[in-house]
Amino acid sequence: MSSYHAPTDEMMFLLQQVFDAPSVWQTLPALADNIDIDTAAAILEEAAKINGELVAPLNRTGDEQGVRFTGGQVFTPDGYRDAYRQYAEGGWVGLCGEPEFGGMGMPKMLGVLVDELGYSANNAFNLYGSLTAGAALCIHAHGDDELKQRFLPGLYSGEWAGAMDMTEPQAGSDLRYISTKAEPQADGSYSISGSKIFITGGDHDLTANIIHLVLAKIAGSDGISLFVVPKIKVDAAGNCTEANGVSAGAIEHKMGLKASATCVMNYDNAEGFLVGRANRGLVCMFTMMNYERLSIGIQGLGSAQAAYRMAADYAKERLQGSDSSNAQQQAPIIVHGDVRRMLLNCRCLTDAGRALAVFTGLQLDLAKYSQDEAQKAYATKLAALLTPVTKAFLTDRGLECAISAQQVFGGHGYIRETGIEQWVRDTRIAQIYEGTNGIQAIDFLGRKLVADRLVTITELFNQLSLQLAQSSDVPSHLIAQQQTMQDDFLAAMHEVMAAKDDDSNLINAVAVDALDAFGYLMCGYFWLLMQQTAKQQQSTLPEAWVTGKSQLAEYYFARLAPRFAMHLVSVRAGSTATMQVDIAAF
Repeated sequence: MSSYHAPTDEMMFLLQQVFDAPSVWQTLPALADNIDIDTAAAILEEAAKINGELVAPLNRTGDEQGVRFTGGQVFTPDGYRDAYRQYAEGGWVGLCGEPEFGGMGMPKMLGVLVDELGYSANNAFNLYGSLTAGAALCIHAHGDDELKQRFLPGLYSGEWAGAMDMTEPQAGSDLRYISTKAEPQADGSYSISGSKIFITGGDHDLTANIIHLVLAKIAGSDGISLFVVPKIKVDAAGNCTEANGVSAGAIEHKMGLKASATCVMNYDNAEGFLVGRANRGLVCMFTMMNYERLSIGIQGLGSAQAAYRMAADYAKERLQGSDSSNAQQQAPIIVHGDVRRMLLNCRCLTDAGRALAVFTGLQLDLAKYSQDEAQKAYATKLAALLTPVTKAFLTDRGLECAISAQQVFGGHGYIRETGIEQWVRDTRIAQIYEGTNGIQAIDFLGRKLVADRLVTITELFNQLSLQLAQSSDVPSHLIAQQQTMQDDFLAAMHEVMAAKDDDSNLINAVAVDALDAFGYLMCGYFWLLMQQTAKQQQSTLPEAWVTGKSQLAEYYFARLAPRFAMHLVSVRAGSTATMQVDIAAF
Protein backbone atom coordinates (compact mmCIF):
# COMPACT_ATOMS: atom_id res chain seq x y z
CA MET A 1 0.00 0.00 0.00
CA SER A 2 2.51 2.59 1.18
CA SER A 3 5.69 3.54 -0.64
CA TYR A 4 9.08 2.82 0.87
CA HIS A 5 10.35 5.39 3.39
CA ALA A 6 14.04 5.63 4.31
CA PRO A 7 14.65 7.59 7.55
CA THR A 8 18.07 8.78 6.40
CA ASP A 9 17.65 12.10 8.22
CA GLU A 10 17.24 10.23 11.54
CA MET A 11 20.22 8.05 10.69
CA MET A 12 22.47 10.99 9.88
CA PHE A 13 21.38 12.71 13.09
CA LEU A 14 22.61 9.69 15.06
CA LEU A 15 25.86 9.36 13.15
CA GLN A 16 26.82 12.98 12.90
CA GLN A 17 25.37 14.64 15.98
CA VAL A 18 24.49 12.06 18.64
CA PHE A 19 27.50 9.73 18.38
CA ASP A 20 29.89 12.05 16.52
CA ALA A 21 30.97 9.23 14.24
CA PRO A 22 33.45 11.37 12.23
CA SER A 23 35.51 11.98 15.36
CA VAL A 24 35.39 8.29 16.29
CA TRP A 25 36.53 7.24 12.82
CA GLN A 26 39.44 9.65 12.89
CA THR A 27 40.79 7.98 16.03
CA LEU A 28 40.84 4.57 14.31
CA PRO A 29 43.66 4.40 11.71
CA ALA A 30 42.05 1.55 9.78
CA LEU A 31 38.96 3.73 9.16
CA ALA A 32 40.37 7.27 9.12
CA ASP A 33 41.19 7.32 5.40
CA ASN A 34 38.30 5.09 4.38
CA ILE A 35 35.20 6.88 5.67
CA ASP A 36 34.00 10.38 6.48
CA ILE A 37 30.55 11.80 7.09
CA ASP A 38 30.01 12.77 3.45
CA THR A 39 30.85 9.26 2.33
CA ALA A 40 28.51 7.83 4.97
CA ALA A 41 25.70 10.12 3.79
CA ALA A 42 26.26 9.10 0.17
CA ILE A 43 26.21 5.41 1.10
CA LEU A 44 22.94 5.80 3.05
CA GLU A 45 21.33 7.71 0.19
CA GLU A 46 22.41 5.10 -2.34
CA ALA A 47 21.22 2.28 -0.04
CA ALA A 48 17.87 4.05 0.30
CA LYS A 49 17.65 4.37 -3.47
CA ILE A 50 18.45 0.75 -4.34
CA ASN A 51 16.16 -0.57 -1.62
CA GLY A 52 13.33 1.78 -2.55
CA GLU A 53 13.52 1.30 -6.30
CA LEU A 54 14.75 -2.28 -6.67
CA VAL A 55 14.15 -4.30 -3.48
CA ALA A 56 10.97 -2.96 -1.87
CA PRO A 57 8.80 -3.54 -4.98
CA LEU A 58 9.60 -7.27 -4.68
CA ASN A 59 8.34 -7.56 -1.10
CA ARG A 60 4.66 -8.16 -1.88
CA THR A 61 5.16 -10.28 -5.00
CA GLY A 62 7.81 -12.35 -3.26
CA ASP A 63 5.40 -13.06 -0.40
CA GLU A 64 2.66 -14.10 -2.82
CA GLN A 65 4.85 -16.34 -4.98
CA GLY A 66 7.21 -17.69 -2.37
CA VAL A 67 10.14 -19.94 -3.22
CA ARG A 68 9.61 -23.07 -5.32
CA PHE A 69 11.21 -26.49 -4.91
CA THR A 70 11.35 -28.30 -8.25
CA GLY A 71 13.58 -31.14 -9.31
CA GLY A 72 15.74 -30.82 -6.22
CA GLN A 73 16.43 -27.13 -6.91
CA VAL A 74 15.11 -24.06 -5.10
CA PHE A 75 13.88 -21.13 -7.20
CA THR A 76 13.31 -17.66 -5.77
CA PRO A 77 10.35 -15.47 -6.81
CA ASP A 78 10.27 -13.47 -10.03
CA GLY A 79 12.66 -10.56 -10.03
CA TYR A 80 14.81 -11.76 -7.13
CA ARG A 81 17.67 -13.12 -9.20
CA ASP A 82 18.15 -9.96 -11.28
CA ALA A 83 17.73 -7.72 -8.23
CA TYR A 84 20.30 -9.69 -6.26
CA ARG A 85 22.78 -9.46 -9.12
CA GLN A 86 22.43 -5.67 -9.14
CA TYR A 87 22.60 -5.58 -5.35
CA ALA A 88 25.82 -7.62 -5.31
CA GLU A 89 27.39 -5.59 -8.12
CA GLY A 90 26.82 -2.48 -6.00
CA GLY A 91 29.11 -3.94 -3.33
CA TRP A 92 26.42 -4.17 -0.66
CA VAL A 93 27.19 -7.75 0.40
CA GLY A 94 30.79 -6.83 1.22
CA LEU A 95 30.04 -3.40 2.72
CA CYS A 96 31.77 -4.13 6.03
CA GLY A 97 34.04 -6.83 4.62
CA GLU A 98 37.82 -6.87 4.63
CA PRO A 99 39.31 -4.77 1.79
CA GLU A 100 42.16 -7.21 1.15
CA PHE A 101 39.60 -9.77 -0.02
CA GLY A 102 37.30 -7.41 -1.91
CA GLY A 103 35.19 -5.94 0.90
CA MET A 104 34.57 -2.22 1.29
CA GLY A 105 35.83 -1.99 4.87
CA MET A 106 33.01 0.22 6.15
CA PRO A 107 32.40 0.61 9.91
CA LYS A 108 29.67 -1.37 11.64
CA MET A 109 28.08 1.88 12.88
CA LEU A 110 27.17 2.52 9.25
CA GLY A 111 26.51 -1.14 8.45
CA VAL A 112 23.67 -1.49 10.95
CA LEU A 113 21.87 1.45 9.34
CA VAL A 114 22.28 0.01 5.86
CA ASP A 115 20.90 -3.26 7.24
CA GLU A 116 17.87 -1.43 8.60
CA LEU A 117 17.19 0.13 5.21
CA GLY A 118 17.30 -3.34 3.67
CA TYR A 119 15.06 -5.01 6.23
CA SER A 120 12.51 -2.19 6.10
CA ALA A 121 12.31 -2.74 2.35
CA ASN A 122 12.13 -6.52 2.21
CA ASN A 123 12.93 -8.91 5.06
CA ALA A 124 13.26 -12.01 2.90
CA PHE A 125 15.56 -10.47 0.30
CA ASN A 126 17.91 -8.93 2.84
CA LEU A 127 18.52 -12.24 4.61
CA TYR A 128 20.43 -13.68 1.66
CA GLY A 129 23.09 -10.98 1.80
CA SER A 130 23.17 -10.89 5.59
CA LEU A 131 23.98 -14.59 5.88
CA THR A 132 26.66 -14.24 3.24
CA ALA A 133 28.32 -11.40 5.14
CA GLY A 134 28.15 -13.43 8.35
CA ALA A 135 29.74 -16.48 6.75
CA ALA A 136 32.57 -14.32 5.40
CA LEU A 137 33.10 -12.81 8.85
CA CYS A 138 33.44 -16.26 10.39
CA ILE A 139 35.88 -17.52 7.76
CA HIS A 140 37.98 -14.38 8.10
CA ALA A 141 38.04 -14.66 11.89
CA HIS A 142 38.86 -18.37 12.15
CA GLY A 143 39.95 -19.71 8.77
CA ASP A 144 43.56 -20.11 7.70
CA ASP A 145 45.04 -18.07 4.86
CA GLU A 146 44.23 -20.73 2.28
CA LEU A 147 40.53 -20.78 3.22
CA LYS A 148 40.38 -16.99 3.16
CA GLN A 149 41.96 -16.77 -0.28
CA ARG A 150 39.74 -19.54 -1.61
CA PHE A 151 36.35 -18.37 -0.35
CA LEU A 152 36.29 -14.73 0.77
CA PRO A 153 36.54 -12.94 -2.60
CA GLY A 154 33.55 -14.83 -3.97
CA LEU A 155 31.50 -14.14 -0.86
CA TYR A 156 32.31 -10.43 -0.61
CA SER A 157 31.61 -9.90 -4.31
CA GLY A 158 28.19 -11.51 -3.93
CA GLU A 159 29.03 -14.00 -6.68
CA TRP A 160 28.58 -16.68 -4.03
CA ALA A 161 26.21 -16.80 -1.07
CA GLY A 162 26.74 -18.11 2.45
CA ALA A 163 24.64 -20.22 4.82
CA MET A 164 24.85 -21.32 8.45
CA ASP A 165 24.04 -25.01 9.00
CA MET A 166 23.55 -26.04 12.63
CA THR A 167 20.09 -27.36 13.47
CA GLU A 168 19.05 -31.01 13.15
CA PRO A 169 15.66 -32.55 14.02
CA GLN A 170 16.98 -33.86 17.35
CA ALA A 171 19.35 -30.96 18.05
CA GLY A 172 18.01 -27.42 18.04
CA SER A 173 19.21 -25.12 20.79
CA ASP A 174 21.16 -27.99 22.37
CA LEU A 175 23.72 -28.79 19.68
CA ARG A 176 25.49 -31.52 21.65
CA TYR A 177 23.27 -34.06 19.96
CA ILE A 178 24.02 -33.32 16.32
CA SER A 179 24.78 -36.43 14.27
CA THR A 180 26.36 -35.02 11.09
CA LYS A 181 29.75 -36.72 10.66
CA ALA A 182 33.10 -35.64 9.22
CA GLU A 183 35.57 -38.29 8.00
CA PRO A 184 39.21 -37.15 7.63
CA GLN A 185 40.66 -37.59 4.13
CA ALA A 186 44.25 -38.14 3.02
CA ASP A 187 44.46 -34.69 1.39
CA GLY A 188 43.54 -32.89 4.62
CA SER A 189 39.90 -32.33 3.71
CA TYR A 190 36.90 -34.04 5.32
CA SER A 191 33.99 -36.03 3.93
CA ILE A 192 30.78 -34.60 5.42
CA SER A 193 27.60 -36.68 5.69
CA GLY A 194 24.32 -35.89 7.41
CA SER A 195 21.26 -33.63 7.28
CA LYS A 196 20.29 -30.22 8.66
CA ILE A 197 16.94 -28.47 8.93
CA PHE A 198 15.77 -24.83 9.05
CA ILE A 199 18.71 -23.64 6.94
CA THR A 200 18.00 -20.09 5.76
CA GLY A 201 19.37 -19.57 2.26
CA GLY A 202 20.43 -23.23 2.15
CA ASP A 203 19.69 -23.43 -1.56
CA HIS A 204 18.51 -20.92 -4.18
CA ASP A 205 19.17 -19.66 -7.68
CA LEU A 206 20.61 -16.24 -6.82
CA THR A 207 24.32 -17.09 -6.98
CA ALA A 208 26.73 -19.43 -8.74
CA ASN A 209 27.66 -21.18 -5.50
CA ILE A 210 26.55 -21.41 -1.87
CA ILE A 211 29.20 -21.74 0.82
CA HIS A 212 27.86 -23.64 3.83
CA LEU A 213 29.34 -23.43 7.31
CA VAL A 214 28.43 -26.83 8.76
CA LEU A 215 28.71 -28.12 12.32
CA ALA A 216 29.70 -31.78 12.44
CA LYS A 217 31.49 -34.31 14.64
CA ILE A 218 34.79 -35.73 13.44
CA ALA A 219 34.64 -39.52 13.38
CA GLY A 220 35.63 -40.91 16.77
CA SER A 221 35.06 -37.64 18.61
CA ASP A 222 32.13 -36.23 20.56
CA GLY A 223 33.39 -32.69 20.06
CA ILE A 224 31.76 -30.35 17.56
CA SER A 225 33.83 -28.92 14.71
CA LEU A 226 33.08 -26.38 11.99
CA PHE A 227 33.57 -26.97 8.28
CA VAL A 228 33.34 -24.95 5.09
CA VAL A 229 31.28 -27.06 2.68
CA PRO A 230 30.59 -25.46 -0.74
CA LYS A 231 27.66 -26.58 -2.85
CA ILE A 232 30.02 -26.58 -5.84
CA LYS A 233 33.61 -27.58 -5.17
CA VAL A 234 36.12 -24.72 -5.20
CA ASP A 235 39.77 -25.29 -6.13
CA ALA A 236 42.72 -23.59 -4.47
CA ALA A 237 42.56 -20.75 -6.99
CA GLY A 238 38.95 -19.99 -6.06
CA ASN A 239 37.34 -21.49 -9.17
CA CYS A 240 34.14 -23.54 -9.06
CA THR A 241 34.67 -27.05 -10.43
CA GLU A 242 32.06 -29.77 -9.83
CA ALA A 243 29.05 -30.68 -7.68
CA ASN A 244 29.93 -31.50 -4.08
CA GLY A 245 27.27 -33.81 -2.67
CA VAL A 246 25.31 -30.93 -1.16
CA SER A 247 21.60 -30.88 -1.95
CA ALA A 248 18.29 -29.54 -0.72
CA GLY A 249 15.87 -32.22 0.38
CA ALA A 250 12.86 -29.93 0.85
CA ILE A 251 11.82 -26.40 1.69
CA GLU A 252 9.95 -25.42 4.82
CA HIS A 253 6.40 -24.04 4.47
CA LYS A 254 6.30 -21.08 6.82
CA MET A 255 4.03 -18.49 8.37
CA GLY A 256 6.03 -15.67 6.81
CA LEU A 257 9.27 -14.86 4.99
CA LYS A 258 7.94 -16.93 2.13
CA ALA A 259 10.51 -15.55 -0.33
CA SER A 260 13.38 -16.62 1.94
CA ALA A 261 14.43 -20.19 1.18
CA THR A 262 14.47 -22.22 4.40
CA CYS A 263 15.73 -25.67 3.50
CA VAL A 264 16.35 -29.20 4.62
CA MET A 265 19.96 -29.77 3.56
CA ASN A 266 21.61 -33.12 2.87
CA TYR A 267 25.35 -33.82 2.70
CA ASP A 268 26.42 -37.03 0.95
CA ASN A 269 30.18 -37.41 1.31
CA ALA A 270 30.57 -33.71 0.57
CA GLU A 271 34.06 -32.22 0.61
CA GLY A 272 34.59 -29.93 3.58
CA PHE A 273 37.45 -27.98 5.13
CA LEU A 274 38.02 -27.56 8.85
CA VAL A 275 37.63 -24.01 10.17
CA GLY A 276 39.79 -23.29 13.20
CA ARG A 277 40.69 -26.10 15.57
CA ALA A 278 39.00 -29.48 15.78
CA ASN A 279 36.27 -29.74 18.44
CA ARG A 280 36.10 -25.94 18.71
CA GLY A 281 33.36 -25.49 16.14
CA LEU A 282 30.87 -23.77 18.42
CA VAL A 283 33.41 -21.10 19.31
CA CYS A 284 33.99 -20.43 15.61
CA MET A 285 30.32 -20.61 14.66
CA PHE A 286 29.35 -18.15 17.35
CA THR A 287 31.34 -15.49 15.52
CA MET A 288 28.80 -15.81 12.73
CA MET A 289 25.94 -16.42 15.15
CA ASN A 290 26.61 -13.18 17.03
CA TYR A 291 26.77 -11.28 13.75
CA GLU A 292 23.43 -12.78 12.77
CA ARG A 293 21.93 -12.02 16.19
CA LEU A 294 22.70 -8.35 15.71
CA SER A 295 21.43 -8.52 12.13
CA ILE A 296 18.17 -10.13 13.24
CA GLY A 297 17.76 -7.43 15.89
CA ILE A 298 18.01 -4.97 13.01
CA GLN A 299 15.36 -7.03 11.20
CA GLY A 300 13.01 -6.31 14.09
CA LEU A 301 13.96 -2.64 13.97
CA GLY A 302 13.52 -2.38 10.20
CA SER A 303 10.16 -4.12 10.37
CA ALA A 304 9.00 -1.75 13.11
CA GLN A 305 10.09 1.25 11.06
CA ALA A 306 8.32 0.03 7.92
CA ALA A 307 5.12 -0.88 9.76
CA TYR A 308 5.09 2.40 11.70
CA ARG A 309 5.52 4.45 8.55
CA MET A 310 2.68 2.63 6.80
CA ALA A 311 0.40 3.12 9.79
CA ALA A 312 1.30 6.80 10.23
CA ASP A 313 0.60 7.53 6.56
CA TYR A 314 -2.70 5.65 6.75
CA ALA A 315 -3.74 7.44 9.95
CA LYS A 316 -3.30 10.81 8.26
CA GLU A 317 -5.56 9.79 5.38
CA ARG A 318 -8.24 7.56 6.90
CA LEU A 319 -11.37 9.50 7.92
CA GLN A 320 -13.37 8.08 10.82
CA GLY A 321 -15.08 9.83 13.69
CA SER A 322 -14.74 13.53 14.26
CA ASP A 323 -12.40 16.01 15.83
CA SER A 324 -13.57 17.56 19.09
CA SER A 325 -13.30 20.98 17.43
CA ASN A 326 -15.86 20.07 14.75
CA ALA A 327 -18.29 17.29 15.59
CA GLN A 328 -20.03 17.60 12.21
CA GLN A 329 -16.99 16.83 10.07
CA GLN A 330 -15.07 13.57 9.74
CA ALA A 331 -11.45 13.75 10.82
CA PRO A 332 -8.37 11.65 10.05
CA ILE A 333 -7.95 8.97 12.69
CA ILE A 334 -4.59 10.37 13.76
CA VAL A 335 -6.47 12.93 15.88
CA HIS A 336 -7.82 10.15 18.13
CA GLY A 337 -5.98 9.44 21.37
CA ASP A 338 -5.75 5.67 21.02
CA VAL A 339 -4.34 5.88 17.51
CA ARG A 340 -1.79 8.42 18.68
CA ARG A 341 -0.87 6.13 21.55
CA MET A 342 -0.04 3.28 19.19
CA LEU A 343 1.88 5.47 16.77
CA LEU A 344 3.83 7.23 19.51
CA ASN A 345 4.74 3.91 21.11
CA CYS A 346 6.09 2.69 17.78
CA ARG A 347 7.96 5.90 17.07
CA CYS A 348 9.58 6.07 20.51
CA LEU A 349 10.67 2.44 20.47
CA THR A 350 11.94 2.60 16.90
CA ASP A 351 13.99 5.78 17.27
CA ALA A 352 15.58 4.59 20.53
CA GLY A 353 16.09 1.11 19.10
CA ARG A 354 18.00 2.60 16.18
CA ALA A 355 20.25 4.44 18.63
CA LEU A 356 20.85 1.17 20.51
CA ALA A 357 21.85 -0.52 17.24
CA VAL A 358 24.30 2.23 16.31
CA PHE A 359 25.75 2.25 19.84
CA THR A 360 26.28 -1.52 19.57
CA GLY A 361 27.90 -1.02 16.16
CA LEU A 362 30.20 1.58 17.73
CA GLN A 363 31.38 -0.95 20.30
CA LEU A 364 32.08 -3.49 17.57
CA ASP A 365 34.12 -0.93 15.65
CA LEU A 366 36.15 -0.04 18.73
CA ALA A 367 36.66 -3.71 19.56
CA LYS A 368 37.94 -4.37 16.04
CA TYR A 369 39.91 -1.26 15.19
CA SER A 370 40.98 0.53 18.38
CA GLN A 371 44.71 0.63 19.14
CA ASP A 372 44.03 1.46 22.78
CA GLU A 373 44.11 -1.94 24.48
CA ALA A 374 41.98 -0.85 27.44
CA GLN A 375 39.36 0.69 25.15
CA LYS A 376 39.44 -2.38 22.92
CA ALA A 377 38.93 -4.76 25.84
CA TYR A 378 36.06 -2.78 27.32
CA ALA A 379 34.33 -2.38 23.94
CA THR A 380 34.63 -6.12 23.36
CA LYS A 381 32.92 -6.87 26.68
CA LEU A 382 30.26 -4.22 26.13
CA ALA A 383 29.49 -5.49 22.61
CA ALA A 384 29.07 -8.99 24.02
CA LEU A 385 26.69 -7.67 26.67
CA LEU A 386 24.63 -5.68 24.16
CA THR A 387 24.36 -8.33 21.43
CA PRO A 388 21.67 -10.50 23.10
CA VAL A 389 19.81 -7.31 24.07
CA THR A 390 19.75 -5.93 20.54
CA LYS A 391 18.57 -9.28 19.22
CA ALA A 392 15.84 -9.95 21.78
CA PHE A 393 14.62 -6.49 22.74
CA LEU A 394 14.51 -5.14 19.19
CA THR A 395 12.73 -8.18 17.78
CA ASP A 396 10.18 -8.28 20.62
CA ARG A 397 9.48 -4.59 20.12
CA GLY A 398 9.52 -5.11 16.36
CA LEU A 399 6.60 -7.53 16.54
CA GLU A 400 4.85 -5.28 19.07
CA CYS A 401 5.13 -2.33 16.70
CA ALA A 402 4.04 -4.36 13.68
CA ILE A 403 0.92 -5.51 15.55
CA SER A 404 0.19 -1.97 16.76
CA ALA A 405 0.57 -0.69 13.21
CA GLN A 406 -1.83 -3.38 12.01
CA GLN A 407 -4.28 -2.29 14.72
CA VAL A 408 -4.17 1.28 13.40
CA PHE A 409 -5.53 -0.06 10.11
CA GLY A 410 -8.50 -1.66 11.87
CA GLY A 411 -10.26 -4.24 9.71
CA HIS A 412 -8.21 -3.18 6.71
CA GLY A 413 -5.12 -4.37 8.57
CA TYR A 414 -6.27 -7.97 8.51
CA ILE A 415 -6.67 -8.26 4.74
CA ARG A 416 -3.80 -8.80 2.36
CA GLU A 417 -4.46 -5.84 0.10
CA THR A 418 -3.13 -3.23 2.52
CA GLY A 419 0.15 -5.09 3.03
CA ILE A 420 0.52 -4.51 6.76
CA GLU A 421 -0.35 -8.09 7.72
CA GLN A 422 2.75 -9.32 5.86
CA TRP A 423 4.94 -7.33 8.22
CA VAL A 424 3.32 -9.07 11.19
CA ARG A 425 3.94 -12.50 9.66
CA ASP A 426 7.47 -11.75 8.47
CA THR A 427 8.55 -10.18 11.76
CA ARG A 428 7.35 -13.03 13.96
CA ILE A 429 10.23 -15.39 13.18
CA ALA A 430 12.84 -12.88 14.34
CA GLN A 431 12.01 -13.70 17.97
CA ILE A 432 12.68 -17.37 17.30
CA TYR A 433 15.66 -17.95 15.04
CA GLU A 434 19.35 -17.35 15.79
CA GLY A 435 18.53 -18.42 19.35
CA THR A 436 15.10 -17.76 20.80
CA ASN A 437 14.70 -14.58 22.78
CA GLY A 438 14.46 -16.58 25.98
CA ILE A 439 17.90 -18.02 25.26
CA GLN A 440 19.21 -14.53 24.53
CA ALA A 441 17.88 -13.39 27.90
CA ILE A 442 19.53 -16.28 29.74
CA ASP A 443 22.79 -15.46 28.00
CA PHE A 444 22.42 -11.80 28.98
CA LEU A 445 21.61 -12.41 32.65
CA GLY A 446 23.59 -15.58 33.30
CA ARG A 447 26.74 -15.09 31.22
CA LYS A 448 26.98 -11.35 30.62
CA LEU A 449 25.86 -10.02 34.02
CA VAL A 450 26.12 -12.65 36.76
CA ALA A 451 29.21 -14.45 35.44
CA ASP A 452 30.87 -11.05 35.00
CA ARG A 453 29.96 -10.11 38.60
CA LEU A 454 28.25 -7.01 37.13
CA VAL A 455 31.62 -5.43 36.36
CA THR A 456 30.92 -4.37 32.75
CA ILE A 457 27.41 -3.11 33.36
CA THR A 458 28.53 -1.17 36.44
CA GLU A 459 31.22 0.53 34.37
CA LEU A 460 28.63 1.32 31.70
CA PHE A 461 26.22 2.81 34.24
CA ASN A 462 29.00 4.90 35.75
CA GLN A 463 29.69 6.37 32.33
CA LEU A 464 26.00 7.03 31.71
CA SER A 465 25.61 8.68 35.12
CA LEU A 466 28.57 10.94 34.41
CA GLN A 467 27.02 12.04 31.15
CA LEU A 468 23.66 12.66 32.81
CA ALA A 469 25.26 14.72 35.58
CA GLN A 470 26.94 16.95 33.01
CA SER A 471 23.77 17.58 31.02
CA SER A 472 22.10 20.96 31.32
CA ASP A 473 19.86 20.66 28.26
CA VAL A 474 17.51 17.95 29.52
CA PRO A 475 14.70 18.41 32.10
CA SER A 476 15.97 17.47 35.55
CA HIS A 477 12.97 15.26 36.31
CA LEU A 478 13.83 13.03 33.34
CA ILE A 479 17.46 12.77 34.41
CA ALA A 480 16.33 11.84 37.92
CA GLN A 481 13.96 9.20 36.55
CA GLN A 482 16.72 7.71 34.42
CA GLN A 483 19.21 7.65 37.29
CA THR A 484 16.66 5.94 39.53
CA MET A 485 16.14 3.25 36.91
CA GLN A 486 19.88 2.60 36.71
CA ASP A 487 20.22 2.39 40.48
CA ASP A 488 17.19 0.10 40.80
CA PHE A 489 18.44 -2.20 38.05
CA LEU A 490 21.85 -2.65 39.65
CA ALA A 491 20.26 -3.25 43.05
CA ALA A 492 17.96 -5.92 41.58
CA MET A 493 20.88 -7.64 39.82
CA HIS A 494 22.82 -7.77 43.11
CA GLU A 495 19.75 -9.41 44.65
CA VAL A 496 19.72 -11.99 41.85
CA MET A 497 23.38 -12.75 42.44
CA ALA A 498 22.78 -13.19 46.15
CA ALA A 499 19.79 -15.51 45.63
CA LYS A 500 20.89 -17.63 42.66
CA ASP A 501 22.72 -20.28 44.69
CA ASP A 502 19.60 -20.98 46.75
CA ASP A 503 17.30 -21.01 43.74
CA SER A 504 18.67 -23.10 40.87
CA ASN A 505 15.92 -21.99 38.48
CA LEU A 506 16.24 -18.27 39.21
CA ILE A 507 18.28 -17.20 36.16
CA ASN A 508 16.01 -19.02 33.70
CA ALA A 509 12.88 -17.78 35.43
CA VAL A 510 13.64 -14.06 35.52
CA ALA A 511 16.00 -13.57 32.57
CA VAL A 512 13.44 -12.26 30.08
CA ASP A 513 12.18 -9.65 32.52
CA ALA A 514 15.76 -8.64 33.34
CA LEU A 515 16.61 -8.15 29.67
CA ASP A 516 13.43 -6.19 28.98
CA ALA A 517 14.01 -3.95 31.99
CA PHE A 518 17.52 -3.22 30.74
CA GLY A 519 16.18 -2.57 27.23
CA TYR A 520 13.70 0.05 28.45
CA LEU A 521 16.40 1.58 30.64
CA MET A 522 18.77 1.95 27.70
CA CYS A 523 16.00 3.40 25.51
CA GLY A 524 15.50 6.04 28.20
CA TYR A 525 19.18 6.91 28.10
CA PHE A 526 19.14 7.25 24.31
CA TRP A 527 16.08 9.48 24.44
CA LEU A 528 17.85 11.79 26.86
CA LEU A 529 20.92 11.74 24.63
CA MET A 530 18.89 12.52 21.50
CA GLN A 531 16.95 15.28 23.27
CA GLN A 532 20.13 16.81 24.64
CA THR A 533 21.91 16.66 21.27
CA ALA A 534 18.98 18.21 19.43
CA LYS A 535 18.93 21.16 21.85
CA GLN A 536 22.68 21.63 21.65
CA GLN A 537 22.56 21.53 17.85
CA GLN A 538 19.34 23.53 17.46
CA SER A 539 21.03 26.22 15.38
CA THR A 540 21.72 23.60 12.67
CA LEU A 541 18.46 21.65 12.95
CA PRO A 542 14.87 22.54 12.01
CA GLU A 543 12.90 23.94 14.94
CA ALA A 544 10.22 21.26 14.51
CA TRP A 545 12.94 18.58 14.81
CA VAL A 546 14.19 19.93 18.13
CA THR A 547 10.67 20.33 19.49
CA GLY A 548 9.71 16.87 18.30
CA LYS A 549 12.62 15.20 20.04
CA SER A 550 11.69 16.86 23.34
CA GLN A 551 8.03 15.90 23.00
CA LEU A 552 8.89 12.30 22.15
CA ALA A 553 11.30 12.06 25.08
CA GLU A 554 8.61 13.32 27.47
CA TYR A 555 6.16 10.79 26.03
CA TYR A 556 8.67 7.95 26.39
CA PHE A 557 9.34 8.63 30.06
CA ALA A 558 5.65 9.15 30.85
CA ARG A 559 4.17 6.19 28.97
CA LEU A 560 6.85 3.61 28.14
CA ALA A 561 9.59 3.92 30.77
CA PRO A 562 7.17 2.73 33.51
CA ARG A 563 7.34 -0.71 31.87
CA PHE A 564 10.83 -0.91 33.37
CA ALA A 565 9.43 -1.02 36.90
CA MET A 566 6.92 -3.73 35.97
CA HIS A 567 9.68 -5.98 34.67
CA LEU A 568 11.85 -5.34 37.70
CA VAL A 569 8.99 -6.35 40.00
CA SER A 570 8.85 -9.66 38.15
CA VAL A 571 12.61 -10.11 38.49
CA ARG A 572 12.40 -9.58 42.23
CA ALA A 573 9.51 -12.05 42.50
CA GLY A 574 12.03 -14.76 41.62
CA SER A 575 11.01 -18.34 40.93
CA THR A 576 10.93 -20.27 44.20
CA ALA A 577 7.65 -18.84 45.45
CA THR A 578 6.00 -18.09 42.13
CA MET A 579 6.86 -20.97 39.79
CA GLN A 580 6.64 -24.03 42.00
CA VAL A 581 3.53 -25.31 40.26
CA ASP A 582 3.03 -29.05 40.01
CA ILE A 583 3.48 -30.33 36.46
CA ALA A 584 0.05 -31.92 36.66
CA ALA A 585 -1.44 -28.43 36.79
CA PHE A 586 -0.34 -27.88 33.22
